[in-house]
Amino acid sequence: MTDKSKEKTEKDASSNPKEAEQAKPKVSKKDEELAQAKAKAEEYLDLARRVQADFDNYRKRIEKDNAEYRKFATSNLVSELLNISDDLGKALETAPEEDSVFVSGIKAIRGNLVKILENQGVTEVPVDKGFDPNMHEALMVVEGEEDNQVAQVYQKGYMMNGRVLRTAKVVVTKKKEQEAAPVQDEKTAEEQN
Repeated sequence: MTDKSKEKTEKDASSNPKEAEQAKPKVSKKDEELAQAKAKAEEYLDLARRVQADFDNYRKRIEKDNAEYRKFATSNLVSELLNISDDLGKALETAPEEDSVFVSGIKAIRGNLVKILENQGVTEVPVDKGFDPNMHEALMVVEGEEDNQVAQVYQKGYMMNGRVLRTAKVVVTKKKEQEAAPVQDEKTAEEQN
């Protein structure tokens, strides 16, 4: 604005005070609308950030679930292969000739199968640490030196990536009970004297 137009505006405002008062509310009304628009924009920005964070959490959860699924997707097939491995082991135990070509072939096949299973994360369930109902299935209880020790393994158990695929079927020990000394009551003891 030029100096002349400023002077004219000031003269008009001073000559007509009502117009000056009406101009002020328009400016303050515009400021109020601008503040409301800024608040609404902040609200939408906050909402967008929350949606983005929720989506990132969802994506991470899905990736974790997919990784877990891929880790155990082959567990049914591996369980079936374990039965074959066990059968090959039993065949080797009952083989009449240890040095025959047939027995060597069976050993090689079983060895390859075991390597494949190990590559898939399969391990045997440990039986030397005592009985654990999460990993062992007790088929029988026999007397032994200590409680809850594995005395015999009927069928090996297997784990895949820390999860039990098949429990080990075992015989568990129970500590021998001490025989109680016979108790004689006082009357019987007196009669004997």
